[in-house]
Amino acid sequence: MRTSAAPTREATVWTPRDAADLYGLEAWGGGYFGVSDRGTVVAHPHASSEQAIDLLEVVRGLEARDLVSPVVLRFDDILAHRMGHLRRAFDEAIADAGYEGGYTCVYPIKVNQQRHICEVVRHVGGALGFGLEAGSKPELLAGLALTEGHDDMLFICNGFKDQEFVETVILAAKMGRRIMPVVEQVHELELIAASARRHEVTPLFGIRAKLAAGGVGRWADSAGFRGKFGLSVPQLLAAVDRLRELELLDGLRMLHCHIGSQIFDIRTFKYAVSELAHLYVELVRLGAPMGVLDLGGGLGVDYDGSQSARDSSVNYTLAEYAADMVHRIQAICDDAGVAHPDIVTESGRALVAHSGVLVFQVLGTRVFPEQPDEALVRRAVEEGGDETPQPLLDLVDAWERLEAGADPIEVYHDAEHALSEGMSLFSLGYMTITARAAAEEIYWAIGAAVLREDPDELPEEFADLPDRLGDLYFSNFSLFQSLIDAWGIDQVFPIMPIHRLGERPTRRGVLADITCDSDGRIDRFAGDGDTESTLPLHELRPGGNGGPAGVFEPYYLAVFLTGAYQETLGDLHNLFGDTHAVHVVAEPDGGWALSEVVEGDTVRDVLRYVQYDPTEMRRRLRKEIESAVAGKRLTLPEAVSMRRFLDQGLDGYTYLE
Repeated sequence: MRTSAAPTREATVWTPRDAADLYGLEAWGGGYFGVSDRGTVVAHPHASSEQAIDLLEVVRGLEARDLVSPVVLRFDDILAHRMGHLRRAFDEAIADAGYEGGYTCVYPIKVNQQRHICEVVRHVGGALGFGLEAGSKPELLAGLALTEGHDDMLFICNGFKDQEFVETVILAAKMGRRIMPVVEQVHELELIAASARRHEVTPLFGIRAKLAAGGVGRWADSAGFRGKFGLSVPQLLAAVDRLRELELLDGLRMLHCHIGSQIFDIRTFKYAVSELAHLYVELVRLGAPMGVLDLGGGLGVDYDGSQSARDSSVNYTLAEYAADMVHRIQAICDDAGVAHPDIVTESGRALVAHSGVLVFQVLGTRVFPEQPDEALVRRAVEEGGDETPQPLLDLVDAWERLEAGADPIEVYHDAEHALSEGMSLFSLGYMTITARAAAEEIYWAIGAAVLREDPDELPEEFADLPDRLGDLYFSNFSLFQSLIDAWGIDQVFPIMPIHRLGERPTRRGVLADITCDSDGRIDRFAGDGDTESTLPLHELRPGGNGGPAGVFEPYYLAVFLTGAYQETLGDLHNLFGDTHAVHVVAEPDGGWALSEVVEGDTVRDVLRYVQYDPTEMRRRLRKEIESAVAGKRLTLPEAVSMRRFLDQGLDGYTYLE
């Protein structure tokens, strides 16, 4: 791993173009984000520079509407463009190959269940021939409501099913819906058969196969013999025999598999689709009518911009993926003399990830000194006199050698040893707190000098130095609510400031959220084709307006590609609730507008989630306030202030305002 160093301070002119390169924006942005000449991040809703929506302008516009950060910006036009991009990739692959089947994508509702997102998918997908996928009863009911009036929209139902689930699907099909349950477990065949008999229909359904081909990455166990879902090959054979006995074999129209999420290596898809296509032609030979091959999900996103086969990236393009899938299926079906099936993919992450951006404000920093406090050091030495601890004297000597031009790495080695000895003396009671404070100041300053060195010249042993000495930027968001994958699976998301990009960043730091949890920090960042442990940032400027950042001017950071999974997987750690979310759309005149505003949780909302009654809480606390006034523990103005905080607090945002 390349060691992160503080951004250099050469005299060369810094431009917003340099900032785009520094943060790798073009590598991970997919054409949807850029940097303006004003030094702000802009969104290109149609992956074209012809139209640009300034993120800082949007955030300030929201603040004028009394919607403060943290806020999720949802760009509906980006979602629509991603859907069209996937459609075009398969259409071109099918046309180039002379493939005789069709293609559709079904959006897995689980990827982002938010109603407004799903409505965009339905609206745009209706014109593109796309559909929906559900994996639970709530998602089934949501999907049925979403597709009301869109009977021809394909609706695939995966996941565990009971009689009620299956019956609902069968009746929806009888109503005219194009809905297809997928058999995930053997007993679900009997549930389908029972419902079919009860309602006198021959339902159309699919079966999920458990492939021998394994997945890769974090979700590798989704495939393989020990996968959670699907029928093994022996079970597939038994299922065909059972369907023949039940006179339901004519209803078997689809074969499905799923090999995991965020598949980063195209070879994994190739192996899986080859096995799946061979299973498909065998089912046709056994007498099943078939017609549809569902390749499942897994289409990944290049979060770190490296275009490589690793967890936070992918080594293929949409066009390559589509062409490979079409070619493999076509070749195997042609060899077997089987008609080309319609192809279905369950691509969710690749559709919605780019459309979501989380924006939040930095509240303050903890910065290690680049110069020791001379007054503190002098005081510590004078207080110690002849008994000044040797480790402190060694650190003073190390700093003087550094100022005289000694090698910073050699000096740091000496400083590290001296500090270690000093900590031991302090623990034994032989070093005062003043001496310890001075020792730490000198050590940190020497470490900062090392970080200013050329990172390519630093030994591997210094790889963790940025983690130990980098700045800490306290930020107004909850990692557990808004970026749960960054905590749970070490997912790397692209992060950068949305303004001041015309200034060279002079600091490097990690981000800390406002939860009372030491895990609430981000210390893995996309950058320079590799994952880095610190992020280039700007110094905070004094002159705040009393908002969340207090005495500092607002400094906004954004986390990109958050549209998939993050909103619905987030939890209520410390009772920080859902953030505000707004749907930003491009206007024909080049401007932007808000098509939807979804206000975040209030304190009252999250208290109700955990079974508190805010009305009763308010009554009890007001009673205690009055008791404090009667007992002269609070003055009347103090009581009024306390009641005001109580009333406003219950109806306020869960984040700092």
